[in-house]
Amino acid sequence: MSSASVAPSGRAPRRIALIHALRHSPPPIEAAFARLWPGQILMNLLDDSLSADLAREGALTPRMTERFLTLGRYAAGTGADAILFTCSAFGPCIEAVAADLAPMPVLKPNEAMIEEAVTKGRRIGLLVTFPGTIPSMTPEFPAGITVVPKVAEGGLAALDAGDTATHDRLAMEAARDLRDCDAIALGQFSLARAKAMVEQATGKPVLTTPDSAVLKLKRLLGA
Repeated sequence: MSSASVAPSGRAPRRIALIHALRHSPPPIEAAFARLWPGQILMNLLDDSLSADLAREGALTPRMTERFLTLGRYAAGTGADAILFTCSAFGPCIEAVAADLAPMPVLKPNEAMIEEAVTKGRRIGLLVTFPGTIPSMTPEFPAGITVVPKVAEGGLAALDAGDTATHDRLAMEAARDLRDCDAIALGQFSLARAKAMVEQATGKPVLTTPDSAVLKLKRLLGA
C-alpha cells in the first residue's frame, strides 16, 4: 500500500482499491499511477488462486462471481473511492461487482484501453499471455471491430519463473503475427513491461491496460 496526505494537484488523494488475480499485476499499475496520477492512496488485494481456478474449471461459474462480489464489498468497506480490477479474464464477474456497488466507479481492467484502441482503427490485435483472457475480453470490443487474438505461448510461465527477459522476448515474437493490425492491445497488466519491444517489432501503436485505466480513473474522479 502507498499513501499520501495531499496529492501533487493540491486535491485530497483518492483511495483506489486494486484487485488482482496474478501476483505480477501490482508493479505495472503502481508504476502507472506514479507516472500519471501520483499521490493517490493505493490498496492492493491479491487472490492468485483465481486464475488457477479458472484455468482448472474452464469457465466462469456462479461461485467465481460470488468470490468477486466478496472482494468488491470488502474493498468498498475500506472506504475506497473506486475499484480497479486488473484480472482480464473475469469480465462478467467484474460487471456483477459494478452493478452491486453502483454508483461507485468499478473498472474492468480492459475497458479504458479498449475505448482508446478503437480510436486507432477497425482491426485490433489482442496479445495475451493467459489464454483465458481471450474469450472474456474479445466480447468487450464494440461491434464492427475485428479482434485478432494472439497468445504469447510460454510467456506467463517465464514470468512465473522470474525470467522477465524470456517473457518480453516471447511477447515480441508473438506480436509479429499482429503486424497487419491497426493497433495492438496488451491484454495483461504484466505485459505492459514489453510495450517498447512490441512497438519495435510491429511498428504499430501499442496500448497497455495500466496507463489507460489510470487516466480513466483520473477523469472519473474529477482530478
